[in-house]
Amino acid sequence: MTKPSPIILCLETSTKACSVALGQNGKVRAVKESLDEKYSHAENLTLYIEEVCCQANIRLQDVDAIAVSKGPGSFTGLRIGVSTAKGLCYALDKPLIAINSLEAMVVGQISNLKSQISNLFCPMIDARRMEVYCAVYDEQENEIKKTSAEIIDENSFSDLLPKHKIYFFGDGATKCKSKISHPNAIFIEEVNPSAKFMIPIAEKCFSEKKFEDVAYFEPFYLKDFVDSKTRLTS
Repeated sequence: MTKPSPIILCLETSTKACSVALGQNGKVRAVKESLDEKYSHAENLTLYIEEVCCQANIRLQDVDAIAVSKGPGSFTGLRIGVSTAKGLCYALDKPLIAINSLEAMVVGQISNLKSQISNLFCPMIDARRMEVYCAVYDEQENEIKKTSAEIIDENSFSDLLPKHKIYFFGDGATKCKSKISHPNAIFIEEVNPSAKFMIPIAEKCFSEKKFEDVAYFEPFYLKDFVDSKTRLTS
């Protein structure tokens, strides 16, 4: 008898987008998501989990793994997502899968765009002022430029733009439009991280048994947290 494909619960909270999806066999069985400028993820996340289970008509204990966006992104959002995922893994005795937020965004755009093989993809998550969390990937989802926190100026990506069209997207891309002026720079509006984009990566990790240590796993913050009080007194 053929073993059924795993059912994976995916949680995405790295930005103002709060998103939950259930995936199986490369398909979205259910999804619930919203954009919230106030980052009300703590109130919404558990409700969304209940809703997608209801939509898919499965019990939460029947999922095979929990996948969570590990960052980079909002400190508060990442903490909420990871703590919820870890709590579910402990309670349900399920493995934990961690996925780079930027990589999942690229998966979503590659599936949406018909582009040439020489084109590149640069997801950007806002990190305040002119700084963004970003990376560059090719059509095969290979990382060409590693995930980093970048202050964008007129010289950003000057090594890649002469030879490649680069698609820039995410909530950090819009503010960079005025800085990155090149015919090969293409900006895609209104693209946010989504739990449904995590499904293909999560399934691959599951098949390869790439699981995290639930006790010790921490989000990929990328840079140190500085709260507003510290900033005012420094």
